[in-house]
Order: sequence, then C-alpha cells, then structure tokens
Amino acid sequence: MNRRNFLSRSSGAFAALTLPGALAAQSAAPAFQTKDGMNYAPQGKARPVIKSGEFIFAAAYLDHGHINGMCNGLTEAGGTLKWVFDSDPARAAQLLKKYPAAKIARSFDEILNDSAVHLVAAAAVPNLRGPIGCRVMTAGKDYFTDKTPFTEMEQFVEAKGIAAKTGRKYMVYFSERLHTESGMYATDLIQQGAIGKVIHVLGLGPHRLNKKSRPAWFFKRKEYGGILCDIGSHQFEQFLTYSGATDATVTDASVGNYDNPDYPELEDFGQATLTGNNGASNYIRVDWFTPDGLRTWGDGRIFIVGTAGTIELRKYLDLARDGTTDHVYLVNGKGEQHIPVVGKVGYRFFGELILDSLNRTEKAMTQAHAFKAAELCLQAQAQAKWLTPKAY
Repeated sequence: MNRRNFLSRSSGAFAALTLPGALAAQSAAPAFQTKDGMNYAPQGKARPVIKSGEFIFAAAYLDHGHINGMCNGLTEAGGTLKWVFDSDPARAAQLLKKYPAAKIARSFDEILNDSAVHLVAAAAVPNLRGPIGCRVMTAGKDYFTDKTPFTEMEQFVEAKGIAAKTGRKYMVYFSERLHTESGMYATDLIQQGAIGKVIHVLGLGPHRLNKKSRPAWFFKRKEYGGILCDIGSHQFEQFLTYSGATDATVTDASVGNYDNPDYPELEDFGQATLTGNNGASNYIRVDWFTPDGLRTWGDGRIFIVGTAGTIELRKYLDLARDGTTDHVYLVNGKGEQHIPVVGKVGYRFFGELILDSLNRTEKAMTQAHAFKAAELCLQAQAQAKWLTPKAY
C-alpha cells in the first residue's frame, strides 16, 4: 500500500513571512538547555505519518548519546521500537526505561534475522559504523547511523557498493540541520528563493569538550576519525543542502591540538574550505572550546549569503539575550526579519525517512546526498595539515 505523507504545511505559519509553504507547528519548545552535547536529544510533538505498528525499527550499539535523539524522532513520527541491543546491559536497560514495550535482543543477529524490522538505528563507536551498516543492508534492512558515518575511505567505498547492490538505505543523523527547527526552516527559505542563489555558506560548530565524561574511544584517532570527520560532517552536509551543490572540492583543510596535550590524538580544532560544483563556496570551523559559562553545549551558527539576501541561524541560543533555540535572521529586499521558529517548524525528516523506507522513495534525503557529505568529510580529513606540533 502506498502511504501518503501526512506532514502538513500552512502558507500562514509566520505573519511576517510572505513566502508560501511555511511548515505548520509540529514540535514543542525544548524544556531545558543541556551543557552536554553528547546527550543532547531534541524532543518534538508526536506527529505520526503511519499507523501504529506499520514501521518497526531497532536501536543497537548505543555508544553515543545521539541514539536518544534518533529514537525520539522516529517514534514521534510513528515508528515502533521493537528491539534494543548493546554489549553493555546497563545502557540497553537505560533506553528500555523510556521504551518499555521494546525487548532486549540477545545478539545483533536476532535483530538482523527479524523480518519485521524495517530499519536499524545505531550510534556505535565511529570506526565501527560503516561495517555495521554493511551487515544491516546485507540483511535486507535500512540503516540509520549517527554521524560521522565513516572514518576511512575504504569503509565508504564498501558501503556505497552494498547500498547500490541491495537497494537498501544508508542514512545519516546529521542532527545540526535535521534535528533543528532553524536548520529545516532555512532549507525551506532557500528553496523558496528568499535570498536568491546561494553563493557562500559559513558554518561554525563549536562544542564543549566535557573531557571527564567522554569515553576512551573519543580520544583515539583511529576510532573517532578526526574532528573534520566527526563534527565537521554536519557542516559539509549543510553546505551541500543550502548551496544546492551536488559535489565539491576541498581546497584547504587543517586541524590541531591546541590545549589537550594529555590526549595527543585528539584534534580540538579544525577548519576547511570547499568549492561546490555550482561555484558556491564554503568555510567551516569546528572546535572543542565552548567556554563553561555558555548555557548550552555550543553556539552553533550558520551564515548563508545569496544573490538577493542573507540568512543567519542561531541554533541553540541567542547569545547573551535569549536562551531559547532556533533563531533565524533573514535580510532581503523586503527588509529585516528576526524569526524565532522554536516550536513552529518541527522535525519532518523522521516522518519522511519512515515513508521513504516503506515506499522506497527519497524525499527525506537522497542516498547520493548522504554519501557525498560523508565523502567530503573523509577527503577533508585526509588532506588536513596540522597547525600545531603533532605528538603521535
């Protein structure tokens, strides 16, 4: 049965905005700000796109706290979490507290052998995400992984080949766009022509280190993949989306360890520049230097320049003024607008992903787009020069 998309749209969601197609309210304003980005898990209003029990998924390899946000999004869109698997029983039990109807799998194979499971969501140690995804797709299921999706180019090539052979999805939780209302609202503004043709995207992704609470793998280069692979992957995905580029060239990249000599394999700073195949350009900066005094885990911002206007996104707070998330600043020929979109846009990606999985469509994100963002972060990481003395 073909399932239609129940995600509603309204032309009058914002009185100050004259562009058509603004999304209707779907999510709730966040009840708190967290200083821990690893466990930041946005919650929205339930907005199911299918009937109960029509879409079954499993959550496995719970090494990163982003699995909570992934499960939130899928269940709010109507998905049913059937299985939970992790090598640490305590982690599995913790997720089960929120989803008591789910069951703990005795092994990962128990999930892969269950014909009722449509999709496996996982947030494994980064260097294991590619191989796990290949197992999932080979078993005939779609895969939804936390970013970064790969740490080595060989993993990417293998997964791309298996995805093409099996026709299964290898989707990625690029949460800094997909799980922010400002990020999704900007996607619509640009598609509607609010700022003309995009010519430059500047992405800033500072994060708080929270060194004492991080797992051991976080500090091992082979396991986490490098800062441009890790948090940089968000920025490359946003550049492709906002600019409309389908490919890009990494023109410069560099990384360093400025203030963590006790963890010499950690890259605490990274930057890169890209040029898209449509002429748009991109600069990104990512780091682990969010000060303790900031109310949230990072002051993530995006600046987008178009031929007819500009957009600034203040995703997680409006610094020193407003602690709420998701502020959009739009300037074009019609004037200046500050559009606070928290609670007014929702997180439609998850519903679209569910429908894509059921209908074998590509509305949420094309496979080519997900793989290109992954490839660019691997290329940038491989090309990166060290800015500081290298201790390993």
